[in-house]
Amino acid sequence: MLVPLTPLDWLRRAVKYYPEKVAVIDEDKRFTYRQFAERVNRLSNALRQAGIGPGDHVAVMMPNTHQMLECFYGIAQLGAVMVPLNYRLNADDFAYILNHSDSKLFILDAEFAKPIETIQDQLPNIQQYVVVSVEGHTTSLPHVDYEAFLENASPEKPPHIDIDENQMITLNYTSGTTSRPKGVMLTHRGNYLNAADFLYHLRVRHDDVYLHTLPMFHCNGWGGVWAITAAGATHVCLRKIIPEKILRMFDELNITLLCGAPTVVNMLVNAEGVEKVSKSVKRRMATAGSPPPAAVIAKAQELLGLEMIHVYGLTETSPFILYCEWKKEFDALPADEQAAIKARQGIELVFNGETKVVRPDDPTQEVAWNGKELGEIVTRGNVVMAGYYKQPEETAKAIRDGWFFTGDLAVVHPDGYVEIMDRSKDMIISGGENISSTEVEGVIYKHPDVLEVAVIAVPDEKWGEVPKALVVRKEGATVTEEELIQFCRDRMAHFKAPKSVEFVDSLPRTATGKLQKYKLREKYWAGRQKRVH
Repeated sequence: MLVPLTPLDWLRRAVKYYPEKVAVIDEDKRFTYRQFAERVNRLSNALRQAGIGPGDHVAVMMPNTHQMLECFYGIAQLGAVMVPLNYRLNADDFAYILNHSDSKLFILDAEFAKPIETIQDQLPNIQQYVVVSVEGHTTSLPHVDYEAFLENASPEKPPHIDIDENQMITLNYTSGTTSRPKGVMLTHRGNYLNAADFLYHLRVRHDDVYLHTLPMFHCNGWGGVWAITAAGATHVCLRKIIPEKILRMFDELNITLLCGAPTVVNMLVNAEGVEKVSKSVKRRMATAGSPPPAAVIAKAQELLGLEMIHVYGLTETSPFILYCEWKKEFDALPADEQAAIKARQGIELVFNGETKVVRPDDPTQEVAWNGKELGEIVTRGNVVMAGYYKQPEETAKAIRDGWFFTGDLAVVHPDGYVEIMDRSKDMIISGGENISSTEVEGVIYKHPDVLEVAVIAVPDEKWGEVPKALVVRKEGATVTEEELIQFCRDRMAHFKAPKSVEFVDSLPRTATGKLQKYKLREKYWAGRQKRVH
């Protein structure tokens, strides 16, 4: 008998066996699995009454709250598609995504409603706004309050919907190498198997207390929104990253597991009161985007007793495709050699399919396992996206001959461990956020004093890497670094704006006029083996 693989089945199981266990903690609110499921059912039924059915798209923009978690289940339960939005984007990005995604209804947090008010007249497809009330925030959007929306709906499970495991469950937008985000179509099956990897490799247990430090909008919290429910463990919601608050929660709630970018690890080990945190609870933390520096790993282990687990993936792969499996024999190695291993992206996970590094001149051949030959990471299997929404040409570029090409350049060590050395795409990953260098360049080119610009990643102690702009001014122009940075911040999400600007006489190009960014990066990455963090 074939039963569709869908993470929705895990909520059914959790309610069956753990109905009175605390499922969700959000500040002073606590919901058992029975109560959580009732709220999910109310959301599904309210959405049905609002005209949402199978295949419809519902946009959601919230921080890590219980309402955000409810949306993942309540929308999918109808056979509809959730479109999670990064609330750090700007109004122009929101307008593009909401229209491109064909979203019919928009559920959002009142704190993030202001930019939507400015583009409301540009969103003809949005038929209704549902707003989660937040103290101190109001909105002029015509809306129904989230709690009122739920209150008028039944807590009983909605009528059964046949789910095809290969249908979309979420449409996640990611910064591309072009100026516009791309919609990544992720399926029930892919999310189920990625969450299975989360369960297995992060060793999720029934008695775990999981802190949602990683934004749920980031590829569905890497699968944590599903995996914690699967184990019948406890979700702890966190609206904002406040290091001192996280440290208090470690002790007050006995947090055992969390995920986040290396910047979060660095913030925690440098937070006030870190030395007072109890180490009686053994905690694990998965991190990705870049490996934390060896000194930060050492501090995390010493001060917080944190076991660091390095994972690697992309939105297009649900996201996990590699993890740095720690072997017992590594414990006997000197500290510097241990740190070097932890910096590697690692090996294939159990449930996601095949991943390898192929030669640039012949993608049918793997690079030698010698830690030297550079190639591109490719993957195929259970967790790869169905494609880019309404962008078949972009899909065809990314998925070739049955393999998804990541754009990350890596070597393979003799033991099979993959280590990223550079990126073929013009992508910057800063503090866990993807930044398209061409998007930043597009904004800078709008300044009347700019003749040419190239945006590259440069190393940064706090964020791993940050965007830097190399600018050729027009003759006689006097624009300053501060002015250009502010110009960008006024026109795009602040995290995307360059952190520094350097004025140059010219930019290196090939004979055909193609910009040679690797030459520009060389100066800033000199002395480092890798060209990424």
